[in-house]
Amino acid sequence: MLLVACDNPERVRSEAAFARLCGVAPIPASSGMTTRHRLNRGGHRQANAALYRVVIVRMQHHEPTKAYVARRTAEAKTKFEIIRCLKRLLARELWAAMRPLREARLEAGLAA
Repeated sequence: MLLVACDNPERVRSEAAFARLCGVAPIPASSGMTTRHRLNRGGHRQANAALYRVVIVRMQHHEPTKAYVARRTAEAKTKFEIIRCLKRLLARELWAAMRPLREARLEAGLAA
C-alpha cells in the first residue's frame, strides 16, 4: 500500500483520492426505490486485492470487525455490502497512517 500511495504523493491529495486509487470509492448504483452503492471498478487492482485480503482476515480474527459484521448483518446487509464498507473503512485507516509519511515526502521534495 505504501508503494501505491507514496510512489507519487502529489497524485494522492486526499483520503477520497486514495480510496479511488485503491478502487474502493463508493459509486451510487440506485434504481427505483432501492438506494445502494457499489465500488469503483477502476484503480489499482493489486491495492484493491490487498484490501480485500486484509478485510477477509479481519472478519475472521479481529474482534471489533466481527462485532461490526454482526451489527451490519442484523441491519439486513449482505456480506458483499459489508465487505464493501469494510474496505472503505480500511482505506480510511491506511490514509490516516500514511499521511505523515506523505507529508514528510512532500516537504523533502519541496526542500530539494
